[in-house]
Amino acid sequence: MLVVLSDTHSTDSHRLSGSVLDAVHDADLVVHAGDFMRESVLDDFIDESNRFLGVYGNNDDAEIRDRIPDARNFTYGGVEFAMTHTRRGGGTALSLFGRERGADAVIFGHSHRPTVETGGEVALLNPGSHAQPRGNREAFAELEELPDGGLRGRLVATDGDVFETFRILPRD
Repeated sequence: MLVVLSDTHSTDSHRLSGSVLDAVHDADLVVHAGDFMRESVLDDFIDESNRFLGVYGNNDDAEIRDRIPDARNFTYGGVEFAMTHTRRGGGTALSLFGRERGADAVIFGHSHRPTVETGGEVALLNPGSHAQPRGNREAFAELEELPDGGLRGRLVATDGDVFETFRILPRD
């Protein structure tokens, strides 16, 4: 399972607990779309994860920016992802970012609003924030491989309630 997180905004810990912490421990891969804030918080995520990838956000300190990139690609379940914290221009800029990087889907953060859009050329996924939802649900995303290729995903509230399901398929 792939677990997707973003926008922790913490100065003291990863703020993982309950179903979110369980998901992180069970995941094959954990990714974080930025705004940890302090290097110790990044280290906490790395310590809790079997395998971890992240990008830095606009609120991350210099130590984090020295360790992880502002954008990266990775593949999971045959789906090519491009990950960034944000791009000026919203969904259009994020779609362009994904196409430029040869991605099937873009993972992003910044708005703290859990969102998934699969109708365009490039799927867009924002897991929201498990720690600082700013008026939205506290949330994260989980994705599992499908037997015939692609991924089945869900947006999950921190209490474990699944509030949206979706699929992301590799482009032909």
